[in-house]
Amino acid sequence: MDEVKECLRDFPKEARELYLNDAVPYLDEPLSPLQFYRDWIGPNKPCIIRNAFNDWPALSKWNPTYLREKVGSKVISVAVTPNGFADAVNGNRFVMPEERQMSFSSLLDIVEGKIKSSAVFYVQKQCSNLMEEIPELTGDVQTHIPWMSEALGKLPDAVNFWLGEESAVTSMHKDHYENLYCVISGQKEFVLLPPTDRPFIPYELYQPATYRQKDDGTFEIVDEENSPKVPWIPLDPLKPDFERFPSYRHAKALHCTVKAGEMLYLPSLWFHHVRQSHGCIAVNFWYDMEYDIKYNYFQLVEALTNAVGSL
Repeated sequence: MDEVKECLRDFPKEARELYLNDAVPYLDEPLSPLQFYRDWIGPNKPCIIRNAFNDWPALSKWNPTYLREKVGSKVISVAVTPNGFADAVNGNRFVMPEERQMSFSSLLDIVEGKIKSSAVFYVQKQCSNLMEEIPELTGDVQTHIPWMSEALGKLPDAVNFWLGEESAVTSMHKDHYENLYCVISGQKEFVLLPPTDRPFIPYELYQPATYRQKDDGTFEIVDEENSPKVPWIPLDPLKPDFERFPSYRHAKALHCTVKAGEMLYLPSLWFHHVRQSHGCIAVNFWYDMEYDIKYNYFQLVEALTNAVGSL
């Protein structure tokens, strides 16, 4: 078992020495589909791409006035929490947000400060909500990224719209998608960790639950009864508890800021934690990953990490 632990400790170091960058690189423009696949998708490395969607009308149009006129009366799904942490660990629970149906104008009233609320609101529904809930806005963006679709030989599984308050935070997690994240206005702050750092990233099992706001404005946590426990990361990469999670000292996070007009390529299985400026608007494209040998290797590393426990 000690030999396995030593191998798992060395594995991330070798990855950093062999191919990982010390910072997230910038590209001045998109590459050809083949070149992008060779340089970034194949090696599973993130990058920030400038000038990738300069022709989108959304960059100049998507302000509160325009959005009110275009989709103000539309009812959309909004995540509501007491603290900005949706889909995150709270004590011994994995707590999901209250999903509230409200008009786009009502959301903008809160984001613009016209209506005060003790809760935190975030449009974060990840089931292609741009296409399903507010298709009126699709004419201002692309519904897929042509060079990425060609590189992967498929269209995106989902196109998502994001808008929220500064307090809204996405806790650390990973996705099984090749992700192109396009910031329309404001900026996003990402903390990224490669899949090879999995041996240093803690997971625990939690009872799933949901926030529910009561009539007096306070929130209660309601258990999802008869639901299986959820594996989630209890660690905050901005304030890591090294006494509780000493192995995380060996992880090497990358920090990057994605500004308006920039696109982040976030490779599949990379761990990420996200913050944003107030009222930031973004659109992202989820392309399903290939379940190839890289996925098999990741599953092996995850299984071995779970088997040996703390490093």
